[in-house]
Order: sequence, then structure tokens, then C-alpha cells
Amino acid sequence: MSDLLEQAVEPDEYSGRLTRVRAVLAERGLGALVVSDPANLFYLTGYDAWSFYTPQCLLVPADGEVQLFARAMDAAGASYTCNLRADQIHGYPEHLVHRPDIHPYDWIAGVCRDFVPVGADVAVEADAHYFTPRGYLALGNGLPGRRLLDSAELVNWVRLVKSEHELRQLRIAGGIAEQAMRIALDQLHPGVRQCDLVAEILAAQATGTPEHGGDYPAIVPMLPTGNAAGTPHLTWTDRPFVAGEATTIELAGVFGRYHAPLARTMMLGDPPRRLRETAKIVADGMSAALSTIWPGVTGSAVHAAFNDVIAAHGLVKESRIGYSIGIGYPPDWGERTVSLRPEETTVLTAGMAFHVILGMWMDGWGYELSEPVVVTADGVERLTGLSHELTIRR
Repeated sequence: MSDLLEQAVEPDEYSGRLTRVRAVLAERGLGALVVSDPANLFYLTGYDAWSFYTPQCLLVPADGEVQLFARAMDAAGASYTCNLRADQIHGYPEHLVHRPDIHPYDWIAGVCRDFVPVGADVAVEADAHYFTPRGYLALGNGLPGRRLLDSAELVNWVRLVKSEHELRQLRIAGGIAEQAMRIALDQLHPGVRQCDLVAEILAAQATGTPEHGGDYPAIVPMLPTGNAAGTPHLTWTDRPFVAGEATTIELAGVFGRYHAPLARTMMLGDPPRRLRETAKIVADGMSAALSTIWPGVTGSAVHAAFNDVIAAHGLVKESRIGYSIGIGYPPDWGERTVSLRPEETTVLTAGMAFHVILGMWMDGWGYELSEPVVVTADGVERLTGLSHELTIRR
């Protein structure tokens, strides 16, 4: 079966997603929703292009057909990826791009007036990465008599429980992540430049596996090294790896925009006692967290299981230990819904997917271990098969 066939979404699945979104609109008394997060555009229509740097959105009226808005040159290509008819795709004129005196949402709002009745409350994705304050103001000014409200990640929460199609995508992404990480760990040697290792990782992410080619990740590979390993989210330099230093590697396998993130730690040489002991404690904490993941438990219970393990050894982790995953576009592969942390009261359900990431960032050193997982009726399914031990190259 080709990758395109495996990525294809059945019409019934799209209609079910839209039905669930409209059910929330009705529950909240909303007249329409404006979707600007590219992951949510993809979820509802299949639209997939590197066009999110200019304004684009999907209007979901409480009644009537959805309408997609994009830059004219991108609207022309939308028909190749999305499930909408040509008359549901609207391209705004090129002269609106990057102007100080007028905004594309001025034009978009003018068209939306025909689909959103006066007096309606319109939800917008006020915290989406690509919905700017100027866009919000232009949309509000162009829709007089309608009130804009924050959607509170409405579509993101609808996406939380994955369908069988989505779970298949995540499993394939997990296989690509495992392959990319194996290559990264195999190629990390003293004297190799960080940038050259990243080139191998990027190639592995794109090449994927013999069965499935990969997609580009929402986040580039991250590999804090040496003293910098005590800080997350650093990328790379042209500095060579040095014997006696540890490197944390975080990357993702991607298939059909579905992300399976993965993190491991490599030590070049004999690890210091503190690193070796921390790695063992964190691995035990991972086992405790994964064994706690069952339908019916809360995110806080999963966090508590990990915290009980590390606290017994005097360790503290202040940040969350995981978050929901699925579709991802730059700059983030998280869904921005459920987090595994003490305050999380959301009850886990079969079909949810998480990146369980146990990063211990100390003063001048650090350790990372993570696993992409799916909640099943029987507990948890790991999406990769890599060891949870510290990798050591002597």
C-alpha cells in the first residue's frame, strides 16, 4: 500500500470530526468558529502546505458549509490536498500581503459576513501561533454586530481521542522516530561535528523506513551537549562532540503530519556517578509512569507515579512529564490540551496519545528519556522499542 493511500482520510471521518466540532459550537451557543491553527485546518479539511506564514483560516458556521481562506497562490493549490470543493476555497488578492495599511483579514471578514449572521458569537483561536493581534482586530472590525470570543482550543480538544486511522499514522511515525534515533546514536562519536550529526538525523527523518517515507518535523532536532545539557531546547553548532561529555537528543518521527517525539541521552566515555544513578532512577520512574497509564486515571496520577519514584532519591522535577500529541506543524508538535502534571484533572481515555518526557535538567548537566505512547483499553502502547537505559560509548 502506498503512503498516499495510508495517509488518506475517509470522507466519513472528516464528517465525523466536523460533527463533533459543531456539537461543541451548539453547546456553547456559538454561531461560528474561525480556525487558524494549521494542525486544525489539516484535521478538518486535509489542507497541508507551508503557507501558514501568511493569514489563512477555515470558517466553520454553526449551519452551512465550511469555507477556507488563503492567499490566492495557496488557494489554487488547496484543491490538491483538502476535501473541499472549489467554491468553498477563497483566495485573497496578492496586493494584501504584508501591507501596513490593510490586512488580509479585512478581505476575509468581508466574505465571512455572508456566512455569519449579525448577532452571532464567533469563536477564534486566540492563542494559535499564526493568528496575530492585527488579524484579530481586522476580523473584529470587519464583522460588525458579531462578537469575537476565545475558542479555548476547541478543535484541539476534539482532536484529543484518536481514531483508528490516526493511531495507524502515529504507529508509523513511531517506527520512523526509532529509526532516526538509532542512526543518531550510532553516528554520535567524538570528533563528529554537531551539524554533521544533525544532517544525518534530518536525512533519516525524511527517508523514514523502507516501508514508509518520513515528513518534516514541527521542531528541528535538539541536542544540548556538555555543560549545555542542563538546558532543554537547544539546537546545534558546528562544534565537535567531545569525549567525556553527554548529549541529550530529542527528535520526532513524522508521518502524514502525525508526530512521535523521542528523546535519549548518549554519554561519550565513562559516565559520572550522578549521571549513571539519575539515568537508573529516571528509567524506574518511566516504568512507574507507563504502568499507571490506564483509561480512567487522571494526568495527575501519572505524574504522581513518576514523582514518587524520584522523590525517594531526593530528586525534583518541576516541569510537566508529558503532553498530548498528534498532528503537528511548526513551531510545536504538542496539541496544547492535556499535560501530565500535578494539576491535571483530565481523565485518560483509550485513543489518547502522549509524549512522556522525563527531562532532568541540572546545573551544568542533564538527562533526557522520553517515549511516545498511546492509551489503550489494556493500558499503554509504546510506539518505539528502544531501551530506556543510558547509552554509553567508550
